[in-house]
Amino acid sequence: MDGLTPSQKGAVAESALSATALELGLIVLRPLCEGRRYDLVIDLEPRLLRVQCKLALRRNGALSIAVKTNRCTPAGYVSTSYSASEIDAVGVYSPDLRSCYLIPVAEVAGRRALHLRLTPTRNNQATGIRWARDYTLPTMVELMRHEDRRERRAKDG
Repeated sequence: MDGLTPSQKGAVAESALSATALELGLIVLRPLCEGRRYDLVIDLEPRLLRVQCKLALRRNGALSIAVKTNRCTPAGYVSTSYSASEIDAVGVYSPDLRSCYLIPVAEVAGRRALHLRLTPTRNNQATGIRWARDYTLPTMVELMRHEDRRERRAKDG
C-alpha cells in the first residue's frame, strides 16, 4: 500500500467494501459522477445507505481512521468533516486485517479521526472504547436491519 496514491488507496477501500457487501447478498450502487461526499450506496432494503469509504491504518492495537477531508478550492485549501446531511456511514477497510467495518455517521460527524480498538489498552481502560469487533460490516448491517424492522413494527403498531 505504501506506493499507492490517495485515489488508489480509496479505490482499494471501495472495492473491498463493495466485495464484502456483495458477499453478504447486498446490492451495491455507485454514483455515475463525482462530486458527492459518498463513494457508494448499499441497499439495505428498504433503506439506502450512503457510504464514504476510508482505509484504516493499524497502530498500537487500534485501527486509525482519518475522517476529515481535504480539498483545494478557489478560496484555498479547505479541511472539513462529514455530516448526516452528506453521508449515512463511513465504510472502513483494513488491508492489514483484510476486514471491513461500518461506522454510523453520528459517531464520526465533526471529527477529524476515529480509532477502533483491536486489543485492550495498556491501562485497561474500557469506558468509551470503540471495539473493532462491534463495527464489522456484517455486524452493523444486521444491527441496522434489526433497527429498521423495529421501527416498521412501531409505525405499523
